[in-house]
Amino acid sequence: MKKNGKKCNQKPLIIAEMSGNHNQSLERAIKIVEEAAKAGVDGIKLQTYTADTMTIDKNDGEFFIKDKDSLWHGESLYNLYKKAYTPWEWHKTIFAKCKELGIMCFSTPFDDTSVDFLEQFDPPYYKVASFENVDLPLIKKIAQTGRPMIVSTGMASIAELDEMVTYAKGNGCKDLNLLKCTSSYPSTPAGTNLLTIPHMRDLFQCKVGLSDHTLGIGVSVAAVAMGVSMIEKHFTLSRGEGGVDSAFSMEPAEMAQLVREVKSAYLAMGSVHYGVSEQEKKSLQFRRSLYIVEDMKTGDTITMKNMRCIRPGMGLAPKYYNILLGKRVKCDIKRGTAVNWNMIM
Repeated sequence: MKKNGKKCNQKPLIIAEMSGNHNQSLERAIKIVEEAAKAGVDGIKLQTYTADTMTIDKNDGEFFIKDKDSLWHGESLYNLYKKAYTPWEWHKTIFAKCKELGIMCFSTPFDDTSVDFLEQFDPPYYKVASFENVDLPLIKKIAQTGRPMIVSTGMASIAELDEMVTYAKGNGCKDLNLLKCTSSYPSTPAGTNLLTIPHMRDLFQCKVGLSDHTLGIGVSVAAVAMGVSMIEKHFTLSRGEGGVDSAFSMEPAEMAQLVREVKSAYLAMGSVHYGVSEQEKKSLQFRRSLYIVEDMKTGDTITMKNMRCIRPGMGLAPKYYNILLGKRVKCDIKRGTAVNWNMIM
């Protein structure tokens, strides 16, 4: 039987989602990038839209958020997006800062014009938000760029995902990452259903990551054991300073902790391994083994009184205990001598 198996997963990328947590300050946006890089993330993700590309300027009916449990209760959709959007003229500066700091930068486009705009920055990925995973014209537009795609799967049924995956691959996407996502803000660990990740990976034959809207790092760290390709968490400088997504965003110290714990969890996954590992070799001495525990003379018989199974592990293995009982020794043996075959007649 093979003792060791090949490691099959790669360390997940950690992506900090800026969203609208810049509070309409470019200086704050750059500070977010700097703090995220300092925390050890692999990349920053933006959102590229304007209020007019998202909805219409209407303050009543279904265009107004009436849900009292919503973080955005009392806002019209238009005003919310006007407050949250990242000015397009900032993108060049933000992309440049990420490059300077050695981390990726990419974005979520929400319509054709934003895809066309983002192409100038040669992004390593395009991200599709959960609410747009049924927007097949947008999926087609992004897929036709030939760039790797990341799609959040929140709210989507298997049928909708199958349609989206087929559409993306049929229009040129060769590298598709699905993100298990619960589209509530914040979401709960109980509603995350991480067991969907390997099922989704097998079902759609593509990489699967996690877009995590829960508070804390536990859910993300647990997802490492599922072999996720990437982990996305919203990020802010300080929840206390506000911001459209600040209530469920991570602060710098928390993000740094996530980076450390994800790395530890990934290393702990290791590979399939049995037997003594390199770091266990010194511990072998603390196993039990067979020892003579009374002085013996040549020809004496081994009994339960003069031979015991004790620590350390320098003698014969305990499995030989019953075989050795009743055997005679061929030399004098002092108490505390490890049993070996050479002392047996």
